[in-house]
Amino acid sequence: MNFIKTKFKRAMLLEPKVFEDHRGFFLESYSQKLFRENGIMDDFVQDNHSLSVKKGVLRGLHFQLPPNAQSKLVRVVTGSVFDVIVDLRKGSETFGRWESFELSAKNKRLLYIPRGFAHAFCTLEKNTEFMYKVDNLYAPESDSGIIWNDKTLNIKWPLEQDPIVSEKDASLQTFEEFKKTLI
Repeated sequence: MNFIKTKFKRAMLLEPKVFEDHRGFFLESYSQKLFRENGIMDDFVQDNHSLSVKKGVLRGLHFQLPPNAQSKLVRVVTGSVFDVIVDLRKGSETFGRWESFELSAKNKRLLYIPRGFAHAFCTLEKNTEFMYKVDNLYAPESDSGIIWNDKTLNIKWPLEQDPIVSEKDASLQTFEEFKKTLI
């Protein structure tokens, strides 16, 4: 597996070794040993799987507050997404910056997102299936997020029209409101 650094410390894009033949393909999507050799020490405790039936479904920007923050290892198994992470680590030199990645069933890339980041994705195809591992269990009392179209973050979503979002995601706080909670 190839571990590719992003513009954020500890966040990494991963390209697995894919073995293809006339039957299809095989890849190793996770190896604790290999991850630890590359500085990812998380013990993943839960797997999640979502299906978005329409193109333009946007989920996020989600994160859990400490002490229940989560690292994530995300990938697409069917379809494709425009995946975004935002650095929320107070004191980080990249605080408030975002970076995007295309993850797809075709490119088979994975994205490792350390604790302290907001995460979102927008589907680029119908019937997109998205899977991810987390290193901490879901805690409703720590559930938080930032609105997808925040003016300060100014994320350049590849959308021709407004995305399909949940009621919850449509009412998330702004980045400026989030920053006030860091005092």
